[in-house]
Amino acid sequence: MSVPPAEVLPEPAWRARAAAHRLRVDALIGAYLDRRATGATHPVIDFLFTYYGHTPAQLRRWHPGYGIALANAGEFANTRGYHEMPPRHPDGDPARTADPDFLLARRGTVEFVVDLLRATAARPAQLSCFGLHEWAMVYRTDEVRHRQLPLRLGSTGTDAVVDSMPLRCTHFDAFRFFTPAAAPRNAEALTRADQVHREQPGCLHATMDLYKWGFKLVPLIDSDLLLDCFELACAARDLDMRASPYDLSELGYTAVPIETPSGRAQYVREQSRLAERAGPLRDRLLAAAEILLDAARALDGQ
Repeated sequence: MSVPPAEVLPEPAWRARAAAHRLRVDALIGAYLDRRATGATHPVIDFLFTYYGHTPAQLRRWHPGYGIALANAGEFANTRGYHEMPPRHPDGDPARTADPDFLLARRGTVEFVVDLLRATAARPAQLSCFGLHEWAMVYRTDEVRHRQLPLRLGSTGTDAVVDSMPLRCTHFDAFRFFTPAAAPRNAEALTRADQVHREQPGCLHATMDLYKWGFKLVPLIDSDLLLDCFELACAARDLDMRASPYDLSELGYTAVPIETPSGRAQYVREQSRLAERAGPLRDRLLAAAEILLDAARALDGQ
């Protein structure tokens, strides 16, 4: 296996970038972390860490991406996905860089991300779902996901909204949480196997998932890109819950009442703006994943 030499960042340069990254993360989620330290929960923001499973501490950890080594980086010695760059640095700790063996081990994930992002980017945005996926998750059931939050319209009113409009969800990871009564009402029965063939760029959850695909490639992609994905995921999650059937007024959120024509028009405007923001970010993430895939193929001699 032939590994090309990595670019080596001097210690002052990479430490400055790492510090700037942590400051940016803290500006985004510092208040949330302060509340969480007291045991408080937050039904909107918690999702970005509990569902996606990438912790705040992991998000704060800066990585330069594949092909870039860090001089005097002994603290990365036990960091997953890194290895010591030969030859050993003559002064102080060795340089560390993302491990080519780790890239090879993650090749299947890289291939899936490339296929999914390419397919999604190639389709036109669909903007007619009106965020009804959250409503479909509480349709005709007593098992409400966010039990601490009341439903704005009550159970009967929530069910009536779902009854009055078609369900057009294209995102499997939202569809799989539909209640048994709601799932047959969707325009299509979605499956994991069909995900690459159904994902489309107007979907709010496809936009949020750019963050998921980003952190699945850590430390092979740079943290600036990952944090851009996270910042967009925060905005998408905000709309996701403001358009949901839950009453978030006590948390300071103003509802997008998709049960009304004006509310649906507002949702489409905000959804469209998020899709426009997601397009260039999807392209950047796809480009990074394609570079990784080419590198993995080269390492494999293919």
